[in-house]
Amino acid sequence: MEFTAEQRLDDDVLEREFTLGEIPGILWTPGPAPAPAPLILLGHPGGLRRMYPRLAARARHCAHDGFAAATIELPGGGDRRRFAVVEQARADLRRALEAGEPVDDDIVSRLVLPLVDQAVPEWRAALDAILSLPEIGGPVGYSGGVIAIGVRLAVVEPRISAALLFAGSYVPRAMFDEARKITIPLQVLLQWDDEGNDRQLALDLFDAFGSTEKTLHANMGGHTGVPRFEADSANQFFARHLR
Repeated sequence: MEFTAEQRLDDDVLEREFTLGEIPGILWTPGPAPAPAPLILLGHPGGLRRMYPRLAARARHCAHDGFAAATIELPGGGDRRRFAVVEQARADLRRALEAGEPVDDDIVSRLVLPLVDQAVPEWRAALDAILSLPEIGGPVGYSGGVIAIGVRLAVVEPRISAALLFAGSYVPRAMFDEARKITIPLQVLLQWDDEGNDRQLALDLFDAFGSTEKTLHANMGGHTGVPRFEADSANQFFARHLR
């Protein structure tokens, strides 16, 4: 892990860009604190530079409550090498949506599973590196999408103690068995009128989660219409489980 740039933001949050091999990422840490900060991993749909304004806003909100936050570029995102199979699946998805046809599970599997299979080991490698820093402690939370990545991480990564999952992307039915194995506390955020999301699939996935503590926050509006108060709710959720 190599830090490549840093800046102190106007709210005393330290923002540092890093690379982990070929993978770019960003780490945000709150101002001077008496103890190592708990860590929240910020999931997103890819394109780190495109997503930066939203990611930085989420990270700074975390830092205001004493959490560090980190994110990495997804496989196939930004300047990283594209997956031919994923690009073909994305084209098939667009054609199905434009034709008003149902999106079958074959398209979803080809679109999502290659991403999950590569992204989860990369997230775990980033977690190894970040937790080695003296200013970062534990426990660890995961917040955001792609929801299938969050599902896999919640199953295989014992250092993640709680997860806030954004139900705004497709999940292969094959991953529902993984969802049943999740036992950590979950909060799921669903935009009821999300034009690019299968609402019923999101509800079925929530029902499949094996956690005894799971909460669904469903708000009216489209994909980008998440109410501002959900950011406060997210910090309250992580405060209960990461401290």
